[in-house]
Amino acid sequence: MIMSPIAKPARRPAMDVAIVMFDDGLSSTAVMPTEILHSAGSLWNTLHDEPTHPGFRVRTVSVDGKPVHSPYGFEITPGASIDTVDRADIIIVPTSGLDVDLKLVENSALLPWLRRHHEQGAYIVGVCMGSTYLAAAGLLDGRMATTHWAVADDMVRRYPNVRWHPELFVTEDQRILCSGGVGSAIDISLYLVEKFCGHEVALHTAKALLLPMPRLHQHQSGYAVLPVSQAHDNERIRAIEAWLQKHFNEDISIQSLADRACMSERTFVRHFKAATGRLPAAYIQALRIEASKVMLEHEGRSVQTIAASIGYNDVAFFRCLFKRATGMTPQQYRASFAPISVRGHTPPEFHTISLGALAN
Repeated sequence: MIMSPIAKPARRPAMDVAIVMFDDGLSSTAVMPTEILHSAGSLWNTLHDEPTHPGFRVRTVSVDGKPVHSPYGFEITPGASIDTVDRADIIIVPTSGLDVDLKLVENSALLPWLRRHHEQGAYIVGVCMGSTYLAAAGLLDGRMATTHWAVADDMVRRYPNVRWHPELFVTEDQRILCSGGVGSAIDISLYLVEKFCGHEVALHTAKALLLPMPRLHQHQSGYAVLPVSQAHDNERIRAIEAWLQKHFNEDISIQSLADRACMSERTFVRHFKAATGRLPAAYIQALRIEASKVMLEHEGRSVQTIAASIGYNDVAFFRCLFKRATGMTPQQYRASFAPISVRGHTPPEFHTISLGALAN
């Protein structure tokens, strides 16, 4: 489950962190944790001419100790191979290439290494698709975990014993932590800083690097591009779906849809659920929310006007549905995804605070 990081009032010795680096991986999912954890207790202090108290001793490793190459031409030379790590308090596994089967074979030596260090008491962290290695090592069985929303269905099929929650940015369960995407490398890194060094150090680290604090109460679902319906070959239901794509903002009864499909209401609901994976009312709601997301991304109309245009005259009810579906309010969604011309101002996290204020 998501745990609120516990502030540590007493200063503790620096913790040993090993960050794995992969060929073909998204380098930011390894580099960002490296820089954030290295900065904790140091960068803010240096900027303010205060004594430094590093919270972590960070080292980078690869499976064989050789340089790794990103898909974009970066070459990164790690400090050592995984075999040189006798002990670690925290091990961070970033994302590797998209060909999961190939990467699991190439990096198979990592799996027993992760199991051994977890048995010795280390916290094991999977960033984005790095959770695949934790699952393949058996460390996630019976535990809560997250991963990138786009690969969630594949992970559920591969590792059914894991309690997957892809709507979450960060999960923690018995010294196993996961984060949900590339940007969540920031979330989980600052989460670790706050957990082990306390809120003040995490806040100072975030301010020094001009980063937001961890998004523990937002959901990945706001970032997902999910199909409203699963694939199926029921022609009558597909015809109903095509009609709904054009008329979803109208006042539609289930009986009228059943009549259109030439079925009884009960039969229609059963066939519709079997074909699409959703009940008709939930399907219409999903269509409306997806339409509202597009409008919020591209139009400057008020939330109330958008709600009415998709069939919700009660704007409070729409806001509630939208947040339940995306983890964000409509205003937060617009601020995150609309162009500046639509937002009309700088991003909210920097709008009300000056750079001078960040230094205090």
